[in-house]
Amino acid sequence: MNPPTITDPKTLDELCSRLRSAQHIGIDTEFVSEDTFFPELCLIQVATIDELATIDTLAIEDVNPFWKVLAEGEHVTILHAGREELNFMLRAIGAGPKNLFDVQIASGFCSNEYPSAYGSVVSRFLGHKPAKGEQRTDWRKRPLTDAQINYALEDVRYLLPLYHRLVEILTERERISWLEEELHSWQDEVTAALDRKDWRRVSGIGKLGPASLAVVRELWHWRYEEAQRRNRPQRRVLRDDLIVELAKRKVDSPERIMAIRGMERTAVKKNANELADCVRRGLASPVERERGGGRRQPPSQLSLLGQFLAPALGTICRRAEIAASLAGTASSVRDLVAYRMGFAGEGNSRNGTSQLPLLARGWRAKLVGNVIDDLLDGKKSIRIFNAKNSDPLVFEDVL
Repeated sequence: MNPPTITDPKTLDELCSRLRSAQHIGIDTEFVSEDTFFPELCLIQVATIDELATIDTLAIEDVNPFWKVLAEGEHVTILHAGREELNFMLRAIGAGPKNLFDVQIASGFCSNEYPSAYGSVVSRFLGHKPAKGEQRTDWRKRPLTDAQINYALEDVRYLLPLYHRLVEILTERERISWLEEELHSWQDEVTAALDRKDWRRVSGIGKLGPASLAVVRELWHWRYEEAQRRNRPQRRVLRDDLIVELAKRKVDSPERIMAIRGMERTAVKKNANELADCVRRGLASPVERERGGGRRQPPSQLSLLGQFLAPALGTICRRAEIAASLAGTASSVRDLVAYRMGFAGEGNSRNGTSQLPLLARGWRAKLVGNVIDDLLDGKKSIRIFNAKNSDPLVFEDVL
Protein backbone atom coordinates (compact mmCIF):
# COMPACT_ATOMS: atom_id res chain seq x y z
CA MET A 1 0.00 0.00 0.00
CA ASN A 2 1.38 3.38 -1.02
CA PRO A 3 1.62 6.15 1.61
CA PRO A 4 -1.11 8.81 1.25
CA THR A 5 -0.21 11.65 -1.09
CA ILE A 6 0.36 14.94 0.72
CA THR A 7 -2.29 17.41 -0.43
CA ASP A 8 -2.39 20.11 2.27
CA PRO A 9 0.10 22.60 3.81
CA LYS A 10 -0.17 21.14 7.34
CA THR A 11 0.86 17.63 6.25
CA LEU A 12 3.61 19.12 4.11
CA ASP A 13 4.97 21.01 7.13
CA GLU A 14 4.97 17.77 9.12
CA LEU A 15 6.96 16.06 6.37
CA CYS A 16 9.42 18.96 6.27
CA SER A 17 9.93 18.66 10.04
CA ARG A 18 10.85 15.00 9.65
CA LEU A 19 13.14 15.72 6.72
CA ARG A 20 15.21 18.17 8.76
CA SER A 21 16.65 15.26 10.74
CA ALA A 22 17.35 13.07 7.69
CA GLN A 23 20.92 12.51 6.54
CA HIS A 24 19.98 11.61 2.96
CA ILE A 25 16.94 12.76 0.96
CA GLY A 26 16.15 11.34 -2.46
CA ILE A 27 13.83 13.33 -4.70
CA ASP A 28 12.29 13.18 -8.14
CA THR A 29 9.50 15.06 -9.89
CA GLU A 30 6.79 14.47 -12.45
CA PHE A 31 6.06 17.41 -14.73
CA VAL A 32 4.55 18.34 -18.07
CA SER A 33 6.49 20.68 -20.33
CA GLU A 34 4.79 20.74 -23.71
CA ASP A 35 2.08 23.33 -23.01
CA THR A 36 3.70 26.01 -20.83
CA PHE A 37 6.67 28.39 -20.89
CA PHE A 38 8.21 26.68 -17.86
CA PRO A 39 7.53 23.00 -17.14
CA GLU A 40 4.44 22.50 -14.98
CA LEU A 41 5.33 20.70 -11.75
CA CYS A 42 2.70 18.04 -10.93
CA LEU A 43 4.19 15.74 -8.29
CA ILE A 44 7.24 15.50 -6.03
CA GLN A 45 8.47 12.12 -4.80
CA VAL A 46 10.60 11.90 -1.68
CA ALA A 47 12.63 9.08 -0.11
CA THR A 48 14.53 8.86 3.16
CA ILE A 49 15.80 5.84 5.06
CA ASP A 50 12.52 5.88 7.03
CA GLU A 51 9.80 6.74 4.53
CA LEU A 52 8.54 7.33 1.01
CA ALA A 53 6.23 10.25 0.27
CA THR A 54 4.53 12.02 -2.63
CA ILE A 55 3.56 15.70 -2.67
CA ASP A 56 0.69 16.84 -4.89
CA THR A 57 1.95 20.20 -6.15
CA LEU A 58 -1.34 20.87 -7.94
CA ALA A 59 -3.23 20.64 -4.64
CA ILE A 60 -0.71 22.65 -2.57
CA GLU A 61 -0.20 26.18 -3.85
CA ASP A 62 3.09 26.82 -2.03
CA VAL A 63 5.69 24.04 -1.79
CA ASN A 64 8.54 26.43 -1.03
CA PRO A 65 8.86 25.06 2.54
CA PHE A 66 9.95 21.76 0.98
CA TRP A 67 12.47 23.39 -1.36
CA LYS A 68 13.89 25.38 1.56
CA VAL A 69 14.49 22.19 3.52
CA LEU A 70 16.58 20.85 0.62
CA ALA A 71 18.59 24.08 0.47
CA GLU A 72 19.39 24.04 4.19
CA GLY A 73 21.01 21.65 6.64
CA GLU A 74 23.84 19.17 6.16
CA HIS A 75 21.91 16.33 4.51
CA VAL A 76 22.69 15.07 0.99
CA THR A 77 20.02 15.58 -1.66
CA ILE A 78 20.10 12.68 -4.13
CA LEU A 79 18.68 12.89 -7.66
CA HIS A 80 18.97 11.26 -11.06
CA ALA A 81 19.48 13.61 -14.02
CA GLY A 82 18.32 16.39 -11.74
CA ARG A 83 18.51 19.43 -14.03
CA GLU A 84 14.76 20.04 -13.97
CA GLU A 85 14.52 19.50 -10.20
CA LEU A 86 17.32 22.02 -9.72
CA ASN A 87 15.53 24.45 -12.04
CA PHE A 88 12.31 24.12 -10.02
CA MET A 89 14.24 25.02 -6.88
CA LEU A 90 16.09 27.92 -8.45
CA ARG A 91 12.92 29.45 -9.85
CA ALA A 92 11.07 28.95 -6.55
CA ILE A 93 13.59 30.06 -3.93
CA GLY A 94 16.69 31.13 -5.85
CA ALA A 95 18.88 28.38 -4.38
CA GLY A 96 19.73 24.76 -5.00
CA PRO A 97 20.50 21.90 -2.60
CA LYS A 98 23.40 22.60 -0.27
CA ASN A 99 24.83 19.12 -0.84
CA LEU A 100 23.77 17.62 -4.16
CA PHE A 101 24.49 14.13 -5.48
CA ASP A 102 23.33 13.14 -8.97
CA VAL A 103 23.46 9.37 -9.48
CA GLN A 104 23.52 9.72 -13.27
CA ILE A 105 26.69 11.81 -13.15
CA ALA A 106 28.20 9.61 -10.44
CA SER A 107 27.56 6.48 -12.48
CA GLY A 108 29.56 8.01 -15.34
CA PHE A 109 32.63 7.89 -13.07
CA CYS A 110 32.01 4.18 -12.38
CA SER A 111 31.20 2.80 -15.84
CA ASN A 112 31.62 3.48 -19.54
CA GLU A 113 28.00 4.60 -20.02
CA TYR A 114 26.78 8.18 -19.75
CA PRO A 115 24.16 9.46 -19.71
CA SER A 116 22.31 6.39 -18.47
CA ALA A 117 18.59 6.04 -17.82
CA TYR A 118 17.53 5.54 -14.22
CA GLY A 119 16.53 1.91 -14.84
CA SER A 120 19.93 1.15 -16.37
CA VAL A 121 21.79 2.65 -13.41
CA VAL A 122 19.66 0.71 -10.91
CA SER A 123 20.13 -2.52 -12.86
CA ARG A 124 23.89 -2.09 -13.29
CA PHE A 125 24.75 -1.17 -9.71
CA LEU A 126 21.97 -2.75 -7.64
CA GLY A 127 20.76 -5.63 -9.78
CA HIS A 128 17.10 -4.51 -9.67
CA LYS A 129 14.67 -3.49 -12.39
CA PRO A 130 12.36 -0.61 -11.46
CA ALA A 131 8.71 -1.12 -12.37
CA LYS A 132 7.47 0.46 -15.59
CA GLY A 133 4.06 1.05 -17.10
CA GLU A 134 3.02 4.70 -16.57
CA GLN A 135 5.44 6.51 -18.88
CA ARG A 136 2.54 8.04 -20.86
CA THR A 137 0.71 9.37 -17.81
CA ASP A 138 -0.68 12.90 -17.94
CA TRP A 139 0.42 13.93 -14.45
CA ARG A 140 -1.94 16.90 -14.47
CA LYS A 141 -5.05 14.74 -14.26
CA ARG A 142 -6.59 13.92 -10.90
CA PRO A 143 -7.16 11.68 -9.08
CA LEU A 144 -3.93 9.73 -9.51
CA THR A 145 -4.28 5.96 -9.30
CA ASP A 146 -2.33 3.68 -6.98
CA ALA A 147 -0.49 2.36 -10.04
CA GLN A 148 0.59 5.87 -10.99
CA ILE A 149 1.77 6.68 -7.48
CA ASN A 150 3.66 3.40 -7.25
CA TYR A 151 5.34 4.09 -10.59
CA ALA A 152 6.32 7.57 -9.40
CA LEU A 153 7.76 6.20 -6.16
CA GLU A 154 9.91 3.72 -8.11
CA ASP A 155 11.92 6.73 -9.28
CA VAL A 156 13.08 7.44 -5.73
CA ARG A 157 12.90 3.98 -4.16
CA TYR A 158 16.47 3.10 -5.13
CA LEU A 159 18.13 6.51 -4.86
CA LEU A 160 19.58 6.02 -1.37
CA PRO A 161 20.94 2.50 -2.05
CA LEU A 162 22.41 3.83 -5.30
CA TYR A 163 24.06 6.69 -3.46
CA HIS A 164 25.74 4.36 -0.96
CA ARG A 165 26.88 1.90 -3.65
CA LEU A 166 28.30 4.60 -5.92
CA VAL A 167 30.07 6.33 -3.04
CA GLU A 168 31.61 2.97 -2.13
CA ILE A 169 32.95 2.48 -5.68
CA LEU A 170 34.14 6.06 -6.00
CA THR A 171 35.94 5.85 -2.67
CA GLU A 172 37.70 2.64 -3.70
CA ARG A 173 38.83 4.27 -6.94
CA GLU A 174 39.74 7.58 -5.27
CA ARG A 175 37.34 9.58 -7.41
CA ILE A 176 35.15 11.29 -4.83
CA SER A 177 36.95 14.59 -5.41
CA TRP A 178 36.47 14.21 -9.17
CA LEU A 179 32.73 13.77 -8.73
CA GLU A 180 32.51 16.73 -6.34
CA GLU A 181 34.31 18.91 -8.90
CA GLU A 182 31.93 17.80 -11.65
CA LEU A 183 28.81 18.30 -9.53
CA HIS A 184 29.86 21.83 -8.58
CA SER A 185 30.60 22.65 -12.21
CA TRP A 186 27.31 21.13 -13.38
CA GLN A 187 25.30 22.98 -10.74
CA ASP A 188 26.97 26.26 -11.67
CA GLU A 189 26.20 25.64 -15.36
CA VAL A 190 22.51 24.89 -14.67
CA THR A 191 22.25 28.01 -12.52
CA ALA A 192 23.90 30.19 -15.16
CA ALA A 193 21.71 28.75 -17.93
CA LEU A 194 18.46 29.40 -16.08
CA ASP A 195 18.09 32.98 -17.25
CA ARG A 196 20.51 32.94 -20.17
CA LYS A 197 18.92 34.55 -23.20
CA ASP A 198 20.94 33.03 -26.01
CA TRP A 199 19.35 33.99 -29.31
CA ARG A 200 22.21 32.35 -31.19
CA ARG A 201 20.69 28.96 -30.39
CA VAL A 202 18.02 29.50 -33.04
CA SER A 203 18.54 26.69 -35.54
CA GLY A 204 19.46 27.51 -39.13
CA ILE A 205 21.27 30.83 -38.64
CA GLY A 206 24.78 29.67 -39.47
CA LYS A 207 24.99 31.33 -42.90
CA LEU A 208 23.10 34.54 -42.13
CA GLY A 209 24.79 37.92 -42.50
CA PRO A 210 25.05 40.65 -39.82
CA ALA A 211 21.74 42.35 -40.69
CA SER A 212 19.80 39.08 -40.78
CA LEU A 213 21.35 37.95 -37.50
CA ALA A 214 20.24 41.20 -35.90
CA VAL A 215 16.68 40.52 -37.07
CA VAL A 216 16.91 37.04 -35.51
CA ARG A 217 18.11 38.63 -32.28
CA GLU A 218 15.19 41.06 -32.10
CA LEU A 219 12.58 38.44 -33.04
CA TRP A 220 14.01 35.98 -30.52
CA HIS A 221 13.79 38.50 -27.66
CA TRP A 222 10.25 39.42 -28.66
CA ARG A 223 9.27 35.72 -28.78
CA TYR A 224 10.82 35.07 -25.38
CA GLU A 225 8.88 37.87 -23.69
CA GLU A 226 5.64 37.04 -25.53
CA ALA A 227 5.86 33.32 -24.73
CA GLN A 228 6.48 34.09 -21.07
CA ARG A 229 3.52 36.50 -21.02
CA ARG A 230 1.24 33.90 -22.60
CA ASN A 231 2.78 31.03 -20.60
CA ARG A 232 3.35 29.08 -23.80
CA PRO A 233 6.41 27.25 -25.17
CA GLN A 234 8.47 29.62 -27.28
CA ARG A 235 8.22 27.58 -30.46
CA ARG A 236 4.45 27.48 -30.10
CA VAL A 237 4.48 31.27 -30.42
CA LEU A 238 6.88 31.49 -33.38
CA ARG A 239 8.91 28.62 -34.83
CA ASP A 240 12.66 28.90 -35.43
CA ASP A 241 12.30 28.33 -39.17
CA LEU A 242 9.89 31.27 -39.45
CA ILE A 243 12.27 33.51 -37.53
CA VAL A 244 15.02 32.57 -39.98
CA GLU A 245 12.74 33.15 -42.97
CA LEU A 246 11.79 36.61 -41.70
CA ALA A 247 15.47 37.38 -41.16
CA LYS A 248 16.38 36.27 -44.67
CA ARG A 249 13.62 38.28 -46.35
CA LYS A 250 14.06 41.35 -44.13
CA VAL A 251 10.45 42.38 -44.82
CA ASP A 252 9.19 45.05 -42.44
CA SER A 253 5.56 45.47 -43.48
CA PRO A 254 2.86 43.55 -41.57
CA GLU A 255 1.13 42.48 -44.79
CA ARG A 256 4.26 40.97 -46.33
CA ILE A 257 5.17 39.29 -43.03
CA MET A 258 1.80 37.55 -42.77
CA ALA A 259 2.04 36.53 -46.44
CA ILE A 260 5.00 34.27 -45.68
CA ARG A 261 3.98 30.65 -45.91
CA GLY A 262 3.42 29.18 -42.46
CA MET A 263 2.80 32.49 -40.71
CA GLU A 264 -0.97 32.13 -41.12
CA ARG A 265 -0.89 29.07 -38.86
CA THR A 266 1.07 30.73 -36.04
CA ALA A 267 -0.19 32.32 -32.85
CA VAL A 268 1.05 35.79 -33.90
CA LYS A 269 -1.61 36.91 -36.37
CA LYS A 270 -2.43 39.89 -34.16
CA ASN A 271 1.24 40.74 -33.68
CA ALA A 272 2.30 41.50 -37.24
CA ASN A 273 3.05 45.13 -36.39
CA GLU A 274 5.30 44.07 -33.50
CA LEU A 275 7.16 41.65 -35.77
CA ALA A 276 7.64 44.42 -38.32
CA ASP A 277 9.10 46.62 -35.57
CA CYS A 278 11.52 43.82 -34.67
CA VAL A 279 12.71 43.61 -38.26
CA ARG A 280 13.24 47.38 -38.42
CA ARG A 281 15.20 47.40 -35.14
CA GLY A 282 17.39 44.59 -36.39
CA LEU A 283 18.13 46.26 -39.71
CA ALA A 284 19.01 49.47 -37.86
CA SER A 285 21.45 47.68 -35.56
CA PRO A 286 23.24 44.82 -37.36
CA VAL A 287 25.28 42.30 -35.44
CA GLU A 288 28.96 43.14 -35.44
CA ARG A 289 31.12 40.53 -37.07
CA GLU A 290 33.53 38.78 -34.72
CA ARG A 291 36.93 40.33 -35.07
CA GLY A 292 39.84 38.05 -35.67
CA GLY A 293 42.19 40.36 -33.75
CA GLY A 294 45.06 39.31 -35.99
CA ARG A 295 44.70 35.70 -34.84
CA ARG A 296 46.69 33.31 -36.99
CA GLN A 297 44.97 30.62 -38.99
CA PRO A 298 45.57 27.18 -37.47
CA PRO A 299 48.05 25.01 -39.38
CA SER A 300 46.90 22.14 -41.60
CA GLN A 301 48.36 19.54 -39.27
CA LEU A 302 45.91 20.53 -36.52
CA SER A 303 43.10 18.56 -38.13
CA LEU A 304 45.39 15.54 -38.61
CA LEU A 305 46.61 15.64 -35.00
CA GLY A 306 43.06 15.99 -33.72
CA GLN A 307 41.90 12.95 -35.69
CA PHE A 308 44.95 10.94 -34.66
CA LEU A 309 44.65 11.73 -30.95
CA ALA A 310 40.86 11.57 -30.60
CA PRO A 311 40.85 7.77 -30.04
CA ALA A 312 43.11 8.32 -27.04
CA LEU A 313 40.17 9.82 -25.16
CA GLY A 314 38.05 6.70 -25.55
CA THR A 315 40.93 4.33 -24.80
CA ILE A 316 41.94 6.11 -21.60
CA CYS A 317 38.35 6.33 -20.35
CA ARG A 318 37.45 2.73 -21.14
CA ARG A 319 40.44 1.45 -19.18
CA ALA A 320 39.60 3.71 -16.26
CA GLU A 321 35.91 2.67 -16.41
CA ILE A 322 34.82 6.27 -16.87
CA ALA A 323 32.36 7.26 -19.57
CA ALA A 324 34.21 8.95 -22.43
CA SER A 325 31.11 11.06 -23.15
CA LEU A 326 31.38 12.49 -19.64
CA ALA A 327 35.04 13.37 -20.11
CA GLY A 328 34.73 15.06 -23.49
CA THR A 329 34.46 14.62 -27.25
CA ALA A 330 36.69 14.59 -30.30
CA SER A 331 36.21 18.37 -30.42
CA SER A 332 37.52 18.59 -26.85
CA VAL A 333 40.71 16.82 -27.98
CA ARG A 334 41.05 19.16 -30.94
CA ASP A 335 40.58 22.20 -28.66
CA LEU A 336 43.37 20.98 -26.39
CA VAL A 337 45.72 20.32 -29.31
CA ALA A 338 44.99 23.78 -30.75
CA TYR A 339 45.58 25.42 -27.37
CA ARG A 340 48.90 23.63 -26.83
CA MET A 341 49.98 24.71 -30.32
CA GLY A 342 49.22 28.32 -29.53
CA PHE A 343 45.90 28.60 -31.32
CA ALA A 344 42.51 29.28 -29.70
CA GLY A 345 40.33 26.21 -29.98
CA GLU A 346 36.58 26.40 -30.30
CA GLY A 347 34.88 26.93 -26.98
CA ASN A 348 37.96 28.40 -25.32
CA SER A 349 36.55 31.89 -25.04
CA ARG A 350 33.67 32.97 -22.84
CA ASN A 351 32.49 36.56 -22.68
CA GLY A 352 35.68 37.78 -24.27
CA THR A 353 37.97 36.11 -21.73
CA SER A 354 40.36 33.24 -22.39
CA GLN A 355 39.53 29.93 -20.78
CA LEU A 356 41.51 26.72 -20.55
CA PRO A 357 40.21 23.92 -22.79
CA LEU A 358 37.98 21.37 -21.08
CA LEU A 359 40.65 18.63 -21.11
CA ALA A 360 43.22 20.96 -19.52
CA ARG A 361 41.12 21.50 -16.40
CA GLY A 362 40.55 19.55 -13.20
CA TRP A 363 39.98 15.80 -13.22
CA ARG A 364 39.88 15.70 -17.02
CA ALA A 365 43.44 17.00 -17.18
CA LYS A 366 44.61 14.37 -14.70
CA LEU A 367 42.88 11.55 -16.57
CA VAL A 368 43.15 12.54 -20.23
CA GLY A 369 44.74 15.94 -20.82
CA ASN A 370 48.12 15.13 -19.34
CA VAL A 371 48.43 12.01 -21.51
CA ILE A 372 47.64 14.00 -24.65
CA ASP A 373 50.17 16.64 -23.55
CA ASP A 374 52.82 13.92 -23.23
CA LEU A 375 51.92 12.57 -26.67
CA LEU A 376 52.25 16.04 -28.19
CA ASP A 377 55.59 16.56 -26.44
CA GLY A 378 56.93 13.20 -27.62
CA LYS A 379 57.17 11.88 -24.06
CA LYS A 380 54.68 9.11 -24.82
CA SER A 381 53.90 7.10 -27.93
CA ILE A 382 50.87 5.16 -29.15
CA ARG A 383 51.21 1.68 -30.57
CA ILE A 384 48.96 -1.23 -31.41
CA PHE A 385 49.25 -3.91 -28.76
CA ASN A 386 46.81 -6.46 -30.20
CA ALA A 387 44.74 -5.66 -33.28
CA LYS A 388 42.18 -8.34 -32.30
CA ASN A 389 41.65 -6.81 -28.86
CA SER A 390 38.60 -4.59 -28.36
CA ASP A 391 41.01 -2.01 -26.93
CA PRO A 392 44.11 -2.40 -29.13
CA LEU A 393 46.01 0.80 -28.34
CA VAL A 394 48.63 1.25 -25.60
CA PHE A 395 50.52 4.34 -24.44
CA GLU A 396 54.19 3.92 -23.64
CA ASP A 397 56.81 6.25 -22.19
CA VAL A 398 59.48 7.24 -24.68
CA LEU A 399 62.94 6.48 -23.33
